[in-house]
Amino acid sequence: MALDVPYRSIPDMLRSRVTATPDRRALGYPTPDEQVAWLTWAEVGRRANAIGAGLIGLGVRPEDRVAILSSTRLEWVLADFGVMCAGAATTTVYPTTEPDEATYIVRDSGSTVLIAEDAAQAAKVADAGLREVIVIDGDAPGAISLAELERRGTEALAGDPGLVDRVVDAIQPDQLATLIYTSGTTGRPKGVELLHRGWCWQGIVQADTGVMHDDDLQYLWLPLSHSFGKALICGLTHAGLPTYVDGRVDRLVEKLGQVRPTLMCSAPRVYEKVYNAAVSTAMSGGGAKAKIFTWAVRVGREALRHEQAGTPIPAGLALRRRIADRLVFAKLRARLGGHIRVLVSGSAPLADQIAEFFAIAGLPILEGYGLTESSAANFVNRLGQVRIGTVGNAVGDLECRLDSDGEILLRGAPIMRGYHNLPEQTAAVFTEDGFLRTGDIGELDSAGYLRVTDRKKDLIKTSGGKYVAPSHLEGLFKSLCPYASQALVIGQSRNFCTMLVTLDPDAIAGWARGGPLAGRPYQEIAASPAARELIAGYVERLNGELNRWETVKKFAILPRDLSIEDGELTPSMKVKRRVVEQAFAADIESMYAGTLAEI
Repeated sequence: MALDVPYRSIPDMLRSRVTATPDRRALGYPTPDEQVAWLTWAEVGRRANAIGAGLIGLGVRPEDRVAILSSTRLEWVLADFGVMCAGAATTTVYPTTEPDEATYIVRDSGSTVLIAEDAAQAAKVADAGLREVIVIDGDAPGAISLAELERRGTEALAGDPGLVDRVVDAIQPDQLATLIYTSGTTGRPKGVELLHRGWCWQGIVQADTGVMHDDDLQYLWLPLSHSFGKALICGLTHAGLPTYVDGRVDRLVEKLGQVRPTLMCSAPRVYEKVYNAAVSTAMSGGGAKAKIFTWAVRVGREALRHEQAGTPIPAGLALRRRIADRLVFAKLRARLGGHIRVLVSGSAPLADQIAEFFAIAGLPILEGYGLTESSAANFVNRLGQVRIGTVGNAVGDLECRLDSDGEILLRGAPIMRGYHNLPEQTAAVFTEDGFLRTGDIGELDSAGYLRVTDRKKDLIKTSGGKYVAPSHLEGLFKSLCPYASQALVIGQSRNFCTMLVTLDPDAIAGWARGGPLAGRPYQEIAASPAARELIAGYVERLNGELNRWETVKKFAILPRDLSIEDGELTPSMKVKRRVVEQAFAADIESMYAGTLAEI
């Protein structure tokens, strides 16, 4: 049965929300003195219309492209709404994008107007042939400020109150809303054309799945230039969900305590860091504290097995779990603000052990699955029906089937129109009957729960002919080792698997505290025999859970963590395998030098 979508476009959805709840809190943001201020929906609608009218005054017409190059902040959301109130489409550009690639994206998309965070971001695309530049903060040569654009738009609306409404009324569901360029683990990024129909569908299904309630308070830090963040804008608009917007990840823990949200969506890396900090802090001191923590996790895991199996928890176990919760897990919940109802994980695989730990701690993570090409949210676990290790059931009326090789195929409203200016690549990614080839391998059980087992192109085939799923091994290792930041399994056409490891700077500094390596820089700790011995123990534990041909025979600890700035991680924190393998080719070759080991 087809899902009923009552909106023709995102600005139509925004207009409906403003009419329904004009005086409710809509978007929160940090003030200069680090307090939290709020806009109502009426204020959001007013400012979005003013930006839209201002853009129309600059000559922006329906289906023109306007690029946004900024970090996640209130003005990003307002600018995005404003672009679409002008009938145009938003081209998203990650704020960490290098000038060459940013210029490529702006030119390839056909964007003629840019809304930049500041002069430094605007300067990245100075040679992109833009007609107009608008800056959110400060000044830039030849640019106007966002405040000035709003002022001009407000004046235009005073003279012609129906200016934006006429444009919004004319937008059709199959009109281009967003161009999001895939982060490109190899080669140039491709522009994904996403339509108003799919984004409105996204807004509705997020509420229907129970992820978003209108009485929730959401903390939104994810990159809004990523499809996951954009999908959340649609969800919060449809649901009328108050949302604090602040992309400063370095202030996340502090702000969680101040904002005290009930809902947060994240990439797995944030959950991994919370897990690493909790485990390393509890275990580093040893003694009674470590014993209590270990006991609490064991009790929680036993209770969780009953919950996952749908069987009653024995009274004695329930009592022990309440004690464990008071002694250990209540403190963890307090660190995250104390009011979390649900967490959502997406954009990369979440290790089962980390999902299990959060469930034990009373912080259920609903893992989901989707692609930029399918508007981000396609599958998700439902609260109270979580099956750890899966990404839940399909949302809305999305169709899913598995190809003969296990590839996940999707069809429905959220699927992209195609890759911008790339007809051959567009044709190649669709089946004859219109299903999107995701490139992911998966399994569907009888209840419709999807398990994503690996990327089709990332499967390793050893020289012995055995297939290895690297992301499974990497996720398992990171869940076993609280000191690991990243792990990359190597083995394609090799006769055994090896692994590159980076350490979590905070966790490994905590481990070193009180010993001879206390206060030493990361690079020195990583190169030490003691750190190697530490990681070797976790590699041994990993190998104990693997088939013989999957086991990691050697590993190397890298002298620094991987980063977006060095081009080794995408903005959504996925590892660019080829880039890392090229950057650390010497470390990889040293692990295979002079070896004749067989699997």
